[in-house]
Amino acid sequence: MSASTRALRDFAEADLPALVDLWVAAWRETVLGVDFDARRAWVIRHLHALSAGGAEIVVGLDAGGRPAGFAAIDAKSGYLDQLCVAPAERGSGLAAALIDEAKRRSPGVIELDVNEMNPRARRFYEREGFSTVGRGFNPQSGLPTLKMRWRSEK
Repeated sequence: MSASTRALRDFAEADLPALVDLWVAAWRETVLGVDFDARRAWVIRHLHALSAGGAEIVVGLDAGGRPAGFAAIDAKSGYLDQLCVAPAERGSGLAAALIDEAKRRSPGVIELDVNEMNPRARRFYEREGFSTVGRGFNPQSGLPTLKMRWRSEK
């Protein structure tokens, strides 16, 4: 299934338990040594805060119509706060579809922070046209991050 044919829809509150589960599963496989189960309450508060602050949360669906990934984009600032795809969906085109939708919703520029020790994610963003523009640290984990930016070619 190509990125352009993936089913996407806006977030509904009923999606929250599934999104939290897939967030924990995805991060558990990505960053060793961090207890992501212990961060369930944080991600719930964070997604609510993002939504209340005007960020748009887009949910990607699996072949059965269940949430399998999501992206949180603030179209005004262009900041992509979250991009998360269930481990079973890696390589399926869902992450690319979510990025395409984020680009559609924030057509001029998108910025994000990515874990520096996540080479898979860094390569993905580079393939999607992002370039590294700075460095930082994740305030939750203290791990080093890279600030990446995509600009529209239009």
